[in-house]
Amino acid sequence: MLLCIDVGNTQMVIGLFDGDRLLDHWRIATVAERTSDELALMVRQFLGLHDGTGPGAAPAVRGVAVASGVPRVTAALREMTERYFGTPALVLEPGVRTGMPILYDNPKEVGADRIANAVAAYDLYGGPSIVVDFGTANTIEAISAKGEYLGGAIFPGIEISMDALFGRAAALRRVELVPPRHVIGKSTVESIQSGAVYGFTGQVDALVERFQDELGDCTVIATGGLAETIIPFSRTIQHHEPWLTIQGLRIVFERNQAS
Repeated sequence: MLLCIDVGNTQMVIGLFDGDRLLDHWRIATVAERTSDELALMVRQFLGLHDGTGPGAAPAVRGVAVASGVPRVTAALREMTERYFGTPALVLEPGVRTGMPILYDNPKEVGADRIANAVAAYDLYGGPSIVVDFGTANTIEAISAKGEYLGGAIFPGIEISMDALFGRAAALRRVELVPPRHVIGKSTVESIQSGAVYGFTGQVDALVERFQDELGDCTVIATGGLAETIIPFSRTIQHHEPWLTIQGLRIVFERNQAS
């Protein structure tokens, strides 16, 4: 079994693989203060529940692959893997073989999750392709027909944009992020929902179309926790792959085992 862990600024996604098959997955809040022992307890409980033997047991794990944008959590996961699984974690970072050329001015600046997304997208759909990841920050990645990571775009995610709006506008209150009944909102709640859902959809579509002006005809894949909210209204997104990042981690892990 292989554990793949994608650590975002807001949430962590944990996937359990048997070969290339995703057996189970879990999503938890990212808490930088958690120790390696606390993380091990949570992971082993998930594994035991999956195995059906209860939270104290766990299936055999042969490796752990990590993509992380939170250094304190990265360090805790390294410690957890060595102590509780008896092997070093494969952390997606400079020097790790990905099988994908990174054509960025400084390849070390590219986030591990962005690389994992690009690797998985090319493996699934080939190139040229575009990945839209709806996370704390929204990112768009471009992959060439030759399987090269070309670069991308980064802009504020939906939730942090909404947090900024409610934090700075005293008269506005938090609302559930769902599509409103009307694009032209008939209440303040609907107006906020319209701006969030259709506004971000338009922003993504506009950026994707500009990418396509440079790439030509290509496949567009969406991932991330809020992708399902936007996809029904997008004219450019073609495929939804909710576990794209951990699939990319699995591929990178296997490539490094073979090297």
